Amino acid sequence: MSYIQHARVDGPLVMIGFGSIGRGTLPLILRHIGFEPGQFTVIEPSGGYAGLMAEHGVKHLQRALTPDNLRETLVGLFPDGKGLIVNLSVDVDSIEVMELAQELNVLYLDTVVEPWPGFYFGSPLPNAERTNYPLREKVRELGRKYQGGPTSISCCGANPGMVSWLLKEALLELAKDTGIAAAPKSREDWADLSMRLGVKGVHIAERDTQVSARPKPAGVFVNSWSVDGLLSEGYQPAELGWGTHEKKLPPLGHRFDFGAGYAIWIDKPGVDTRVRSWCPDVGPQFGLVVTHNESLSIPDYYTVWQGDQAVYRPTCHYAYHPCNDAVLSLYEANGAGVLQAEKHILTEAEITGGGDDLGVFLYGHAKGAMWYGSRLTIEETRALAPYQNATGMQVTSAVLAAMVWAIENPTAGFVEADEMDHTRCLFVQRPYLGRVEKHYTDWTPLKNRINRFAEDRDDEDPWQFTNFLVA
Repeated sequence: MSYIQHARVDGPLVMIGFGSIGRGTLPLILRHIGFEPGQFTVIEPSGGYAGLMAEHGVKHLQRALTPDNLRETLVGLFPDGKGLIVNLSVDVDSIEVMELAQELNVLYLDTVVEPWPGFYFGSPLPNAERTNYPLREKVRELGRKYQGGPTSISCCGANPGMVSWLLKEALLELAKDTGIAAAPKSREDWADLSMRLGVKGVHIAERDTQVSARPKPAGVFVNSWSVDGLLSEGYQPAELGWGTHEKKLPPLGHRFDFGAGYAIWIDKPGVDTRVRSWCPDVGPQFGLVVTHNESLSIPDYYTVWQGDQAVYRPTCHYAYHPCNDAVLSLYEANGAGVLQAEKHILTEAEITGGGDDLGVFLYGHAKGAMWYGSRLTIEETRALAPYQNATGMQVTSAVLAAMVWAIENPTAGFVEADEMDHTRCLFVQRPYLGRVEKHYTDWTPLKNRINRFAEDRDDEDPWQFTNFLVA
């Protein structure tokens, strides 16, 4: 089968990390990105997939990157001041790699702002400083320092990443369906459109239904994507963009005392913070408020300012229902108070059914609420590309789209997915997303209760975060 070559890397192509997302991204790169033979190198420490890399003509540098060897390793791979770094690693400081990429004049992208080890667990930092808000603020400061430098795309996978592109499509769909004129070009235009549509908030609403024939073993953390990734972000404090319509902070909620104030944090882990949400087929569900960069970048991007006053901003946060094995794994870990020593990622071969619905749930507008997103089954995934399940493919295809955009826009400086051309990125990604669907619903978080108990409830405005939050 022939595939479209969307772009070509001028110089070395270096991937840092080769976990489930790196392996899934590999066939998409080979199909759609051109590069000189012998110029593709993967840096990772395990060596477990050296044969797979060799089979596809990819060089393997078996090395764990550390503060001591980072500079020496990367400088040696980019002798001519051109190329691309795709950072899909854990425990490698993204900001240090970003700065080095600027110095080397090479393009860069990642899926998360990752710190060196010691930030997520056992950190002496106060909880407010273990959130993503200060990490994002550091990246934005770098962006102001390196304006017009080589493109550096921060936090661009499925979410954060793809969901920001889907949100723009969703807003245009909502405008069409409600008869509101919409031709946004700038950030200010998009924020104004969201305000005119009356969108009070956005859930990044996801339901992973992938299952294995083998029951989850005791003492093993099972997930459909990186176990380390879920544990790291899941045990950070819950974090969300804070809308201008909100009346009061949630219990244990805190504002940040620096930056533009577009977010708050809750002094409990994201995997212990549940909200009511909604996805297709299953309808109402519980989701976890796991911190993600899109919970920060979306409300920041869609703020309407009058002078130094924010007059409109939507609430935004992740509402994640992982696969059932991951839910059981989290219950087990929380009950024991100890993380499981053994970790397992469900492969496409062992998954017997299900898929991943990942989209944006816009609420508070004239039509009530709307979910818009990707619905991808494991069967569709197997037919599309190897080495990944449905959850992985929504990430890897977004990485591919970000690579294409970076190559086509090489001097954009530091950008997030909200600032990229959503039409171009989704054109590249859409063949790997299954069905992209739109669903309206009359559901609100005040509906569907089994009996009535005392709760902090706002009946005047169903779209207050108070009503979403599960005590």
